[in-house]
Amino acid sequence: MGSMFRSEEMALCQLFIQPEAAYASVATMGEEGVVQFRDLNSEMNVFQRKFVSEVRRCDELERKLRYIQAEVHKDHVHVPVPESSVFPFAPNPREIINLESQLERTESEILELSHNAVNLKSNYLELTELRHVLEKTHAFFEESFSFQQQDGTSASGTDSLTKALISDEALNSQSQVTRGRLGFVAGVVPRERVPGFERMLWRISRGNVFLRRAELEESLEDPATGNEIFKTVFVAFFQGEQLKSRVKKVCSGFHASFYNCPSAHSERQEMLKGVKTRLEDLNMVLNQTRDHRQRVLTTVAKELHNWGVMVRKMKAIYHTLNLFNMDVTKKCLIGECWIPIKDLTFIRHTLAEGSKAVGSSIPSFLNIIDTNEKPPTFNRTNRFTQGFQNLVDSYSVSGYREVNPALYTIITFPFLFGIMFGDAGHGIILTVFSAYMVIYEQQLSKTKSSNEIWNIFFGGRYIILLMGFFSIYTGIVYNDIFSKSVNLFGSSWSINESTSSIMGNKSITLDPATNDYSQKPYPLGLDPVWQVAINKIIFLNSYKMKLSIIFGVVHMMFGVVLSVVNHVHFNKKINILLQFIPQMLFLVLLFLYMVSLMFMKWIWYGPKNSLKTSPRCAPSVLIMFINMMLFKHTKPFDGCDEYMFEGQDRLQKIFVVIAILCIPVMLLGKPLYIILYERRHHKSDSSGELNGSIELRETELSGMLNEAAGHEEEEPASEIFIHQSIETIEYVLSTVSHTASYLRLWALSLAHAQLSEVLWNMVLRMGLTSDTHWGAIKLYIMFGLWSLFTLAILVMMEGLSAFLHTLRLHWVEFMSKFYVGNGHAFQPFWFKHVLENEEAVED
Repeated sequence: MGSMFRSEEMALCQLFIQPEAAYASVATMGEEGVVQFRDLNSEMNVFQRKFVSEVRRCDELERKLRYIQAEVHKDHVHVPVPESSVFPFAPNPREIINLESQLERTESEILELSHNAVNLKSNYLELTELRHVLEKTHAFFEESFSFQQQDGTSASGTDSLTKALISDEALNSQSQVTRGRLGFVAGVVPRERVPGFERMLWRISRGNVFLRRAELEESLEDPATGNEIFKTVFVAFFQGEQLKSRVKKVCSGFHASFYNCPSAHSERQEMLKGVKTRLEDLNMVLNQTRDHRQRVLTTVAKELHNWGVMVRKMKAIYHTLNLFNMDVTKKCLIGECWIPIKDLTFIRHTLAEGSKAVGSSIPSFLNIIDTNEKPPTFNRTNRFTQGFQNLVDSYSVSGYREVNPALYTIITFPFLFGIMFGDAGHGIILTVFSAYMVIYEQQLSKTKSSNEIWNIFFGGRYIILLMGFFSIYTGIVYNDIFSKSVNLFGSSWSINESTSSIMGNKSITLDPATNDYSQKPYPLGLDPVWQVAINKIIFLNSYKMKLSIIFGVVHMMFGVVLSVVNHVHFNKKINILLQFIPQMLFLVLLFLYMVSLMFMKWIWYGPKNSLKTSPRCAPSVLIMFINMMLFKHTKPFDGCDEYMFEGQDRLQKIFVVIAILCIPVMLLGKPLYIILYERRHHKSDSSGELNGSIELRETELSGMLNEAAGHEEEEPASEIFIHQSIETIEYVLSTVSHTASYLRLWALSLAHAQLSEVLWNMVLRMGLTSDTHWGAIKLYIMFGLWSLFTLAILVMMEGLSAFLHTLRLHWVEFMSKFYVGNGHAFQPFWFKHVLENEEAVED
């Protein structure tokens, strides 16, 4: 947990690695993910770097993998999903050669199978179209023959067709025209092109082409894409070679396929028989080819994931090596990186093992570099703390070694959520749902879901689990379970009415000053009798509103206290005197005093026993606080005191005066200290150091010059005053607004309880009050509706609302008291991130 309190210490290191050991060393670093490399070749483009050929080699392997994966998906081959925590290591150089040859061989085999399959499917498609042409044209010729028989002539088939194409009047008027034999063209054309095809034939022949067509009922398969295609068989009758040439050109333009179709019936039957035999043989060959392809792709699919991981890791390693620089001798790679101090021993061991593995005579090593550059922020987390750290990082990344709010958010976030979502029944639903995700997280993490909402829930499963626990706790304190209370210890009230009259009476008012109250509080939470009281809302309003103010003031004070830890760590102890103490005094003397008045009122003013002469006359804390801030008095009611104790008026004026005096201290103290003391002290120290600079070492001189260069960029005095004025005004005004902002704890808690009660009374109660035999069916329906509305409205919508309000209370009201958040995240070279980013891009 020490690393959760503040970010880990980082060191800027310089790595000296032998080229033959660089690949293995960087691969081991990538498995651990504790090194963030810097680009030492930023002035070069990607084509000028040393390992550009290796990166291109990896790109070619990725291209082959994408092709193989596309073929696997096209054939709907099941790809086994490996365990998310088990990944192959990056291949060594010898394994890369084997992997490359294996991918080359696999790609060639799949390409050959695909090419053969396309050729076979093309032949199968042509034979299928020829079979349909032969079958359909047979019907066309039969129609022509039947037409001839009905006409009563003994002319030949060609004569009958001529008679069908040319009318009797045309024959009589043009008897001198020599009758020639009619020709025809048979084939298939895409169904969507048929209307245009007919119109074009009519235009080029001026109506002298007789076209018969028939649509194919069954769809055909495109050999290249596998998509369904629909075609139509046609036969075009014409006379003359010139018209034949025109018809063929039109058919070619509309992508129609020609097939040789004999005019004699016997020849067509013989040809159709041969086509069907060839189709059967070709279908058998296609099935065998398909089975062989399926076996190959199934075998490849088992290794596809491992191949992809290995290629991605290999490519990431070479990309990282391109960030290295080469020394002047061209015999050593030099890299710079940020490394956590705790992992320096591991990196040194990794470099030594990498040199030993390749038998290098010159060992690799690292040096720590002194720098004034701001290190990245690295908070080491686990599965439990990762979600809470993400909540903080979503606002901004903490500065280097700054106090990390995520450690305290683990408790405060679900607790404030529970105050707003205080229902034990709804808390149980959250707990069961999150417990399922936590218990089966290993199995659920293996399934890569594309549902973004589910991924958000699963990522925050531990947050939801704690929110459910605290909702159950606050629900028990509120004695609220699905808007109903549980009587475990017996009520502290004694009402002289029967149970039925109590439930039917809407005017019961509970007054602790009467004899109905035993003066003994309910042992745990609220007394269940408040559920039937008419003044329930008045009592809960006062109770929850005061609780929200108390928790809000304590939460803000804790945030101000945490700023002390930052001041001490960054050696800015003067901020404790000029910033922390005035801020804390301002908060304590005004708002913590108001909270103390609430406790004094609860303790001193009871319904019967009181330290005051008038036990029923308790002053209003709100009116008293307003009068305190305005230095005014309000005349109390008859027989009541304005204040709770003697000298309270004088004490309050002292508190307000001291709080007001804290404002100029916050406004002027820090700027005056920086201008009058720090800068003068720095100038005097700089002159003394320059007088003795002859004996300084070169490294010390460079460090001093860097420090002097940093001081040259100091802000002018006017900007310091403006910056401090903004901070002071923001703190003073926000203290009031933030205290009021915590009233959302009361508002959302009250709204949630009332919505739950309305849903119970208007939905489920309708099913419970039925006294007929249809009541069971009615209760079943009402319970289903009540469950649906409870999950959709009270758990999902109200839960999301409470979550967002809790997030705002932490980001604004709590973290603004101590959190700067001006850091940049530590982005290590980690294969886990590389693979996750690749999967996100593919999705």
